[in-house]
Amino acid sequence: MLRNSQMPTRALAELFGRLAIALGAGVDLRRAWASEATRVPARWRPAMEGVARRLAGGDGLAASLRDAAGVFPPLVCSLAEVGERTGREPEVFRNLAASLTESDRATRQLRAALVKPMLQLLAAAAAVGVLIVVSGSSGDLDGRPVDILGLGLKGMPGLMRYFTILGLLFGVVLITAPLVARSWRDRGLVRRLASWLPGLGPALVAGEAAAWCRAAAMAGHAGLDAGRLVELAAGAAPGLRISAAEIESRLRAGATLDGALAASGRLPHRVIEAVGVGELTGTTPEVLDRLAPQLDEESRAGVAAAVTLAGWAVWAAVALLIALIVVRFFSFYVGLIEAAGKPL
Repeated sequence: MLRNSQMPTRALAELFGRLAIALGAGVDLRRAWASEATRVPARWRPAMEGVARRLAGGDGLAASLRDAAGVFPPLVCSLAEVGERTGREPEVFRNLAASLTESDRATRQLRAALVKPMLQLLAAAAAVGVLIVVSGSSGDLDGRPVDILGLGLKGMPGLMRYFTILGLLFGVVLITAPLVARSWRDRGLVRRLASWLPGLGPALVAGEAAAWCRAAAMAGHAGLDAGRLVELAAGAAPGLRISAAEIESRLRAGATLDGALAASGRLPHRVIEAVGVGELTGTTPEVLDRLAPQLDEESRAGVAAAVTLAGWAVWAAVALLIALIVVRFFSFYVGLIEAAGKPL
């Protein structure tokens, strides 16, 4: 079966928010889902209708969602199973909708922060293209085009080569992006390199920890055991994946939950401390619920600082380019004057 694109986070939040209201009012899940299938955008309506048919045939919601060809993310499927097993679908769906809404808000803020540096980068690339074209119309005493940038790119032929280089670089980015994301999730080289970056590395980890806390809090509210809790949280934060069997083994050996999580070496110290406090007071889900927004704010602040720094770096590169062009133009015209002053 071909996999479809995943339904947007905002659409998922709205979907499960309405389902929570309907189920809380006593509406049957099959009827509520069939009604929702008519409300979603046309692109995901076939998947919604497929789930509706499965539900009408007696299948469970979680299994139906998992078979919907990638339209619903693992966290949604896992929480649907939690709701089915615990009989608390309205509460689970309400918490899921709130978590998805917060995730969507954070993503939108990040994209908005990236707009300015991207525009700066495009402006710099366009400026280089203009200079390449100008190079083709500027000549020395012998009428030969002047290489203003010193890159061997002059006039329209040079501009075409420049666009080809940019296209190749963009293609490399598209190809390597999934590999970079996989390396981050699998705690590979990319994650190790990012952890050395001041501001950005801790911000990315904080954002991931916030997602882990929200998912773990939902699992705790639903009354799941520690193994299922870390398994569910891994769906929201794959880079912080912890083996459920490993945690359960340590707990059977007498370790506390925070001690078992700390021994895994995956979670930030603040999350471990929060779990310890929650375990001591019997309020682990509530403590994690309070910690998640704090981590989100730290993540947004760190990413914003890194984006601002990237913007300044782009402008610094543009300023350096302008200075280089001024020096080359000055040297070029000085050479012309000297050549004109020499006797024939």
